[in-house]
Amino acid sequence: MSASIASTPVALTIAGSDSSCGAGIQVDLRTFAASGVFGTTVLTALTAQNPYQVTTVEELSASFVKAQLEAVFDAMPIAALKTGMLWSAEIITTVAEWLAQATSIPCVVDPVMVATSGAKLITEDAIDRYKADLLPRCRLMTPNLDEAQVLLGGVPVDRHNQAETAKALGDQFGCAILIKGGHLAGDPIDLLWDGQKVHTWQHQRLQNVNTHGSGCMLSAAITAALAQGNSLKQAVETGLNAVHHALLNPVAPAPDLLLAGIESIGKGS
Repeated sequence: MSASIASTPVALTIAGSDSSCGAGIQVDLRTFAASGVFGTTVLTALTAQNPYQVTTVEELSASFVKAQLEAVFDAMPIAALKTGMLWSAEIITTVAEWLAQATSIPCVVDPVMVATSGAKLITEDAIDRYKADLLPRCRLMTPNLDEAQVLLGGVPVDRHNQAETAKALGDQFGCAILIKGGHLAGDPIDLLWDGQKVHTWQHQRLQNVNTHGSGCMLSAAITAALAQGNSLKQAVETGLNAVHHALLNPVAPAPDLLLAGIESIGKGS
């Protein structure tokens, strides 16, 4: 008699490719693997980039994005999914329409708009599609301070109004909000509004580590935890701790370049 094999949770990332493997689809897959889930992908765009700059973006067609979604969902039991760089209004609408048919699957939206290097990772008309089509269908959104400001129409976000901003975004889009505090002065405070209560986590700011892809890593780690059946609060805490552990254990793929040690996630607390 053959031994029974427990199925591995399956997570999906819908995002762009990073040719340096420090962000996007590549870091999502590495984070899924380190977190103990099986990763699947839907590519939205190809980029020529490294940890310092994005030089070129090539958009994939919305029809091809839909074809990838169909292929993955036909064969794989997706337990949770995340979106990263979606690039165009057409792709955002395509993904949102698909999610309307998969309402039982928790979706984490990382509203990727601008790379750490300053390069735009979204077209001008896509922001409205985020607001109207995608965000009302997600379980959790994970904006940084700049993205939260854009989504609120330009209202500056700081340490003093971080909680009010999270609640305002939650009221507007009907989802939980995790506002990342990496752009705050001093030690970062990450704040979750779950629709009923505010939760905060503070970590010591680490110096001399390139944080390229850390937002992708965080949303991927949260998605992995949701795929494993964790509550939202526990998934967020797991994700934040995983990223902090990765930043504490950087790797050096090139001289004078320290990147978060993603493969250490599974070994962290």
